[in-house]
Amino acid sequence: MNMAMPSRLDIIGLSPDSWEDELGIKQAAANVKALIEQEMKNGIPSKRIILGGFSQGGALSLYTFLTTQQKLAGVTALSCWLPLRAALPQGPISGVHRDISILQSQGDYDPLVPLMFGSLTVKKLITLVNPANVTFKTHEGMMHSSCQQEMMM
Repeated sequence: MNMAMPSRLDIIGLSPDSWEDELGIKQAAANVKALIEQEMKNGIPSKRIILGGFSQGGALSLYTFLTTQQKLAGVTALSCWLPLRAALPQGPISGVHRDISILQSQGDYDPLVPLMFGSLTVKKLITLVNPANVTFKTHEGMMHSSCQQEMMM
């Protein structure tokens, strides 16, 4: 539709201690938050909006959810990680985000976003939100892709 897509963030490395593009991540999250605001102006209550994505999109969805002021319906995060996790709170968050449902899914054979990243992400998420609302599913033999089982969740 000839629209600029300035939601780019750079991935520098594939280890837990790799440098992260903080400016790019925050700018991309601001762009998603602007989309949420636009939908709200169009009459969609924020509590009916679900963020979701695969890989980089899933990472952005998780970060945006944790940094927005809007109460969202939930997050679906596939084959991803939690960016800027060290800058997030160390304990439970309060307010509108505490009881949001999060579905996270990861292949156990993913060479790009290893299962370890998904595991570290879910460990962090359950310290931030109600652990009962966090679902983490692994898919045997799945690489950096999706599968029918994942799509049916």
